[in-house]
Amino acid sequence: MPDNASRILVGRFGAAHGVRGEVRIKSYTADPMALAGYAGLSDRNGARAFVIESARPVKDDVIVARVKGVNDRSAAEALTNLEIYIARDALPPPDEEEFYVADLIGMRAERADGTPFGVISNVLNFGAGDILDIALEGGGARLVPFTRACAPHVDVKGRRVTVEPPEEVEGEEAPDR
Repeated sequence: MPDNASRILVGRFGAAHGVRGEVRIKSYTADPMALAGYAGLSDRNGARAFVIESARPVKDDVIVARVKGVNDRSAAEALTNLEIYIARDALPPPDEEEFYVADLIGMRAERADGTPFGVISNVLNFGAGDILDIALEGGGARLVPFTRACAPHVDVKGRRVTVEPPEEVEGEEAPDR
């Protein structure tokens, strides 16, 4: 596994909630409340540890939590926008057809015939599904939907994904509508 996959981004602290030190957290886990059950939460480099003492769901992927050592609004505000990570080996292995974003970043993107297409530089999601941000072999970048139609095969061990971008993504003009 590449170095960038040894720690997994699982959430981000949001705004303080109330005056007693609670804080909102945007969870990146499939079950947002699962975040509260993980031991070993920390900042990006592992220097600062976080223990969630209690949590409750607010909406969709947001929880309100009490974090050990955070006892007032000022301390909660100091956490705003801080990313929350966990060691990869503390997480369950992904199910078949599931992937951690950290596994995808850095993978080679290839055509079905093995022709190099580029390297996955990021995985984006603006609400309508995951999108692979691919740095192209010849320079530039392309966004490719992370769907079975556009990315039919992902080989985590081989560090490659087969891509079949839609024509519009290829740079060809879409037909007039």
